[in-house]
Amino acid sequence: MANLTSLLLSLTTLLSLLLPSLSSKLTIPLFPFPKPPSTDLLQSLNFHAAASLSRAHHIKNPEKSPHPSPSTQVPLFPHSYGEYSVSLRFGTPPQTTSFIMDTGSSLVWFPCTKRYTCSQCQFPNIDPTKIPTFIPKLSSSSKIVGCKNPKCAWIFGPEVESQCPNCNDPTSQNCSQACPPYIFQYGSGITAGILLSESLNFPEKIIPDFLVGCSFFSIRQPAGIAGFGRGTESLPTQMGLSKFSYCLVSHKFDDTPQSSELVLYSGGSSADEPTVSSTRRNDTKAQRSSYTPFQKNPSPPNSAFREYYYILLRKIIVGKKHVKIPYKFLVPGADSNGGTIVDSGSTFTFMEKPVFEAVAQEFESQMANYTRAKDLETKTGLRPCFDISKEEKLEFPELVFQFKGGAKMELPLTNYFSLVSSSGVVCLTIVTDGVIGSKSSGGPAIILGNYQQQNFFVEYDLEGDRFGFRKQNCK
Repeated sequence: MANLTSLLLSLTTLLSLLLPSLSSKLTIPLFPFPKPPSTDLLQSLNFHAAASLSRAHHIKNPEKSPHPSPSTQVPLFPHSYGEYSVSLRFGTPPQTTSFIMDTGSSLVWFPCTKRYTCSQCQFPNIDPTKIPTFIPKLSSSSKIVGCKNPKCAWIFGPEVESQCPNCNDPTSQNCSQACPPYIFQYGSGITAGILLSESLNFPEKIIPDFLVGCSFFSIRQPAGIAGFGRGTESLPTQMGLSKFSYCLVSHKFDDTPQSSELVLYSGGSSADEPTVSSTRRNDTKAQRSSYTPFQKNPSPPNSAFREYYYILLRKIIVGKKHVKIPYKFLVPGADSNGGTIVDSGSTFTFMEKPVFEAVAQEFESQMANYTRAKDLETKTGLRPCFDISKEEKLEFPELVFQFKGGAKMELPLTNYFSLVSSSGVVCLTIVTDGVIGSKSSGGPAIILGNYQQQNFFVEYDLEGDRFGFRKQNCK
């Protein structure tokens, strides 16, 4: 961290590098992203399990900034890296940049300037010295966010002006001091930079003065992140979206060029069932979505937990049996511990140890006639695993999440069991950290990851303050 701190102290000397001396429905494709450190399936699953745990630890212990109805559609692509990305265009003239879509954070940031450095980014197919970056000097609309700009306080809070000594002179009419540099920590890495005001460009819509992070340095973050959380600085909030939705194509962990769609609804209520792309309209019969309300977390107003999408999970059903889950894990308490959030940036769903053990033991009990593959449990970091290679007839218990209001997410088998070897071993794709009781790190007890959201149409109805979903073949 010492090197990162030194870097931040020198960021202000780089500011001179940055600047030169309406359709209401948008659809965006989600694009491919770098592969994990191995193409071996076992090591790949181990990578995703570890990354999901790292992500969960960050979400449960967030450090937001430790130092200072018509619609738009864009393609959404899955990655062997375990996440989904989208291309957005910033600047005048526009420059296209790839971002990870993340509903578990709020800042939108991109790798920035020719001096961008990414440490520990030696992923296959990624040359850390050739990561595409945004060049502010090539954009006539780039502006450094000033210390007294209200948007600076979005990140650092109202007390930020105490960090702006050059702006405290009451006789000064204007203050040219920049908003302090930021550091954001994610489950797998860190990014640091300064804040810009830029234009976000869509084919028939331009959002001026959009707050975006210009990162000069990152650790294990080879692409930018588009924060879709509930914070003031998030993309949905800055665009004034009434809702957004996506349908995630299945993970193949191979950077498939196949995409799904991220749909952004700006202004006004439209039909609850948005139009599906013409290439997918006839592949399944139309189904209506089930909804459950977003829950208000009792955290303090400035808590990072406030930017998460909490939903109330009432029951977990394995087969026909309701798993007994202590109430304190299902509902967030006054200490912000407990509850369930939806996070597109997590691959596998996370459950705190007592919740996971109850679910895993129920699967083990109902699948006791199958042979456990404990050697692959060690290699993948997933459990329980079962050897089904010699089975003539396969019967797996269903996994159902039932939410407040009666909405039931009945998961397809491929959303919670993954084939991990050609020899015929399958593993439950839910992770836990092994921490029990008072040693638990707090925060949400259950994090619904994107692996469990595959082939569901998922809707974040911000205007209606509710979460919707329905099964849909996303291809």
